Amino acid sequence: MSTDFQQARVALGVRLRELREACPGGRLTGTALAERLGWTQSKVSKLENGRQTAAAEDLEAWARGVEQPEAVDELMARLRGLESHIRSWRRQLAAGHKAVQDAHNEAQARSQVLRAWESSWVVGVLQTPDYARAILSRFAELHGTARDIDDAVRSRMRRQEGLYDSTRKYHILLWEGVLRARICPPAVLAAQLDRLLGVVGLDTVDLGIVPFGAALKIPPATGFWIYDDRQVIVETWHAELWLDDAESVATHLRVWNTLRESAVYGAEAQRVIGEARRAL
Repeated sequence: MSTDFQQARVALGVRLRELREACPGGRLTGTALAERLGWTQSKVSKLENGRQTAAAEDLEAWARGVEQPEAVDELMARLRGLESHIRSWRRQLAAGHKAVQDAHNEAQARSQVLRAWESSWVVGVLQTPDYARAILSRFAELHGTARDIDDAVRSRMRRQEGLYDSTRKYHILLWEGVLRARICPPAVLAAQLDRLLGVVGLDTVDLGIVPFGAALKIPPATGFWIYDDRQVIVETWHAELWLDDAESVATHLRVWNTLRESAVYGAEAQRVIGEARRAL
């Protein structure tokens, strides 16, 4: 069964093929269109068969190439539908980082039961301001984006208001490597670990740590959030995936439940955090 995103990409490809075959100047072959646009024939094939996600400039060029510039608005609308599932960092960060943080704040505010797995850094809702600033600064450098870091940090800190809402429950799993990653100065990481030690006692948070020595049934791969068993958000290097099809949600729930079997909680979680703290 394909996901909603895959289905939408295939549907866009079908529409691109229809436009090519209906070229007013005479039916174009895929090879002829590729030559006209200065592309490889394989790119045309991948776009038409839903094996590659089109960029906005690809769709504009396609509409011109098939002599139907009036189709641009329709194609862009279809692309926006795709981007509701795959949100490239290039597009999201064009206006800076605060808008991305605001979007996550809204998504979490609409949710009552939130599950997270993270293998790379402390999740945003548990970060200290200095740790958040270090993480966001690194990503701003990586993507060469507007450095509205202070505004983004303030937005991320507002997300933590949910931790004190008794109607919410956060089930958060962290890989032990998160506690030891020197993505920030040692003093900043020490304060962040102190923060995690305190989080263990919050009524709204179940914080589990998967230790290095734990037996694992699956690899500790990409981090993700699950909101109310209805939506999954996965962050990759090039984009965020916002998935709401039943298959994707069910898969990530299985992953989360499997990883949870390897986690420690309460005093044992505090012990693992404390060992990382003393190692600084």
